[in-house]
Amino acid sequence: MSTAYGPVAADWWVGADEAAAVFAQAGVDGQVEAVRAEAHQLPFEEGSFDAIVSIDAFEYFGTADSYLPYLVRFLRPGGQLGIATPALTREVRELGAVPAHIKALVGWEAIAWRTPEWWRFQWEITELVTVTSARLQEDAWRDWLLWSRAGAEHLPEGRAAYQPVIDMLTADAGEFLSFALVTARKQDRDPAAA
Repeated sequence: MSTAYGPVAADWWVGADEAAAVFAQAGVDGQVEAVRAEAHQLPFEEGSFDAIVSIDAFEYFGTADSYLPYLVRFLRPGGQLGIATPALTREVRELGAVPAHIKALVGWEAIAWRTPEWWRFQWEITELVTVTSARLQEDAWRDWLLWSRAGAEHLPEGRAAYQPVIDMLTADAGEFLSFALVTARKQDRDPAAA
């Protein structure tokens, strides 16, 4: 029998105490459990979640062929998975190189910014999930730019941390940079067991 968890915010870079303080400030302390966890060593029982959502992080760990099979173990049958992750409008292999204005800031790491079509294939080939949506976020670069400008103005690291991102997004103007929005539902049974 698996344990059911309430809302959990798992993060590797933000400590549980720091996240809990943010939740308290937002008035949701006691409603969301903060957990510090590395994505390849999640401290949860299998089949414990109805939904798993990743925002602006899946590109760091989710592109490995073995990651989706690992992650969906934590979903109940029929559970939902959703990601919003930086994406390119075309695959780097198709472009032949990381565009210069992107490479100047993130280097080779932009090869993990996959297209929605890449994510769809990567997930569907496993037969562990049914992809329900895979698309680019409309005008994502504009939202990313707004977020970066707000960070430059209001966060302690401010202009120094965000100006390079602002410059990259301004130079791109939506030609290559976006966010992939991908959702899927876990199959009711493991295809390997069939």
